[in-house]
Amino acid sequence: MTFSVQRVSAIIVKDVKDLFKNSYMILITILLPLGMAALLSDSDSDDASLLGMPINLALVITGAFVQATMMAEEKEKNTLRALLLSPATRMEIILGKSLLSSLITILVVIGSIFISKMHVPGLFYFTIMVVLSIVIFVSLGTIIGLISRTVMETSIVGLPVLVIFTYGSLISTTLDNPVFSTIISYLPTESFSAALIGLEQNGGFTEIKWHLLNMLLWAIGSLAIAVIVYGRRRFDK
Repeated sequence: MTFSVQRVSAIIVKDVKDLFKNSYMILITILLPLGMAALLSDSDSDDASLLGMPINLALVITGAFVQATMMAEEKEKNTLRALLLSPATRMEIILGKSLLSSLITILVVIGSIFISKMHVPGLFYFTIMVVLSIVIFVSLGTIIGLISRTVMETSIVGLPVLVIFTYGSLISTTLDNPVFSTIISYLPTESFSAALIGLEQNGGFTEIKWHLLNMLLWAIGSLAIAVIVYGRRRFDK
């Protein structure tokens, strides 16, 4: 079956209508990172590690949880099964269900940058890092939404994602455990922040290549798992 832009567009239009019905969820996911960016704007600091905080929060909260909510709502209303059994291909459904959350995430990231008034180092590499992060967290959101039975359950299932990916470095510092610290260092949010600091110090590809590779592996892995979970949920009752 050939790829159909029309089927993808139909999925996006449906998601836009559904999303407006849950505007309170959009407000929460938008206001949290923007609120943090506003707090940082008063710090008068150009520290790249500070810039990474609202952006990582936007990527995790907006990218993962908006996507998870949309997927879980489809299941809760018993419309996901019909969508999975429709003529739309696996790629069309995943792409169609992901574009809206990706767009919202990009807008929140841009808003966080402007509100925080911080300089973005290495715009080219920064853009690549944001794109990879969106793939990672929208894929994780898809997984959370597919394994959750209801919209409310996404908060329970997704809470570990929020805590570990957003506050992993803080937890690592508190626990002071070498093994846990090593595991945390491989998280994509940690790679994002580390690469951002490297770019701020006038580093180039050589300085951040391992962080980019780690994020690329996360993107490939999370997308692959999302596709596998989708395939298994196709015939779930």
